[in-house]
Amino acid sequence: MSADRVPVHASVLPAETLELLDPRPGETWVDCTVGGGGHTRLIAERVGPTGRVIGLDQDPTMLALARPRVAGPRDGTEGPVELVHANFDQLAEVLAARGLAQVDGVFADLGFSSDQLAEAARGLSFREDGPLDMRLDPTAGATAADVVNTMSEPALADVFWEYGEERHSRRVAKRIVERRQTQPFATTGDLANVVRSCVPRSGGIDPATRVFQALRIAVNDELGALDRLLAALPAVVKPGGRAGIISFHSLEDRRAKHAFRTAGVWRLVNKKPVEAGAEEIARNPRARSAKLRVAVKI
Repeated sequence: MSADRVPVHASVLPAETLELLDPRPGETWVDCTVGGGGHTRLIAERVGPTGRVIGLDQDPTMLALARPRVAGPRDGTEGPVELVHANFDQLAEVLAARGLAQVDGVFADLGFSSDQLAEAARGLSFREDGPLDMRLDPTAGATAADVVNTMSEPALADVFWEYGEERHSRRVAKRIVERRQTQPFATTGDLANVVRSCVPRSGGIDPATRVFQALRIAVNDELGALDRLLAALPAVVKPGGRAGIISFHSLEDRRAKHAFRTAGVWRLVNKKPVEAGAEEIARNPRARSAKLRVAVKI
């Protein structure tokens, strides 16, 4: 991915996010998922030159892509925004390293950037054949190929069921283990075809969709990282400060919903999640499954 090109990703629920988060001049905020920099820039514009925004992303290529988008007028580089290569479960450590105990607000958009999905070499999508990688941080951890070629059949079935809610998880795991004995999996297309051979098509969803979601979650420990972020928020958000989460599937949304309903810690700003309207979905179909929850620290 070329770092000097303009991001193609469109941030979801931008107006609703700003309205509910309500960042104000001079405040300090953390955007835990910089992506293409859209939400980061909006928050930075609100906090202004006297404020501060710390932007985290575990994908260094996305930080490079976002940097020109969040550049400020101070020196032509980052203005009030500091970009940091880190997973959001490292939030407390990132703040401590900068001498910050608490901030005015924290935001995380748990969706994937269109720029990441469009890059076949990342292996995040089966629309184009590419290496079976799926790591959001390409500098660390096991790849999806490592998982499908080494994990036991029962463990694979558990991953597909728990993270993808795939009803045919056992059948898929059995077929994968049988196939890898003669030829290890190396590409997204190869894996997708094997899954399609044993999962019946239902509606307009590709039969490989749930298995790919499950593998991506497992490879990146997405739910574990989200649990650690949600556990850290009460300590790092100031009383009266706000936290917001945009989720894209039920496994994420249930966690955010449960965390923000903790008695004596949070007060919900919106009791029901905010979802994209028809106009935004027409412009950006990825917004269809987005759910925004915001809470105020008591």
